[in-house]
Amino acid sequence: MKKILALSTALVLAGLSTSAFAVEAGQGYVRLEAGNSEIEIEDTSSDETAFNVRGGYYFTPNFAFEAFYANYGEDSSDGISAKLDGFGVGVVGKKNFGPDNTGFFINGRAGIARITTELSVAGVGSVDDSSNKAYFGVGAGYDFNRNFGLSLNYDINKAEAFDVSIDANTLTAGLEFRF
Repeated sequence: MKKILALSTALVLAGLSTSAFAVEAGQGYVRLEAGNSEIEIEDTSSDETAFNVRGGYYFTPNFAFEAFYANYGEDSSDGISAKLDGFGVGVVGKKNFGPDNTGFFINGRAGIARITTELSVAGVGSVDDSSNKAYFGVGAGYDFNRNFGLSLNYDINKAEAFDVSIDANTLTAGLEFRF
């Protein structure tokens, strides 16, 4: 009888720990973002179309690790063109205000990005330069269910290329798919 009781207790505890692990394990996600990037190079600035593809994993409903690719924009004038893009990794903190991690939310993110600036001159060729800098961002949105949400995001990115400081501040709308 003691063996059956011990075995039953062990099975119940194993079942509870598996359930707890499933809740703690979280979800993977992919977020697509598109919007506007204000690129400032020393005393000049321009507004460009930006898009990001982010993917990551929520370890808890409030904490995730992410990696991303971002195209901050392209501009050309008089046969000279410039393109700014980057890859990065970081962490995300998120707070939902609805039941079961749905409804309105706010988030923040920070990490490091490798931003590459490419300059091209028609008929001559192109050169590029890269730098690794910290990035920061905030967002707010609405999670419709466990697997889908919409957000508005603002990110601050800094770079240095050819001994010149560059700021790329983006305002994007995002679609997040969780699995």
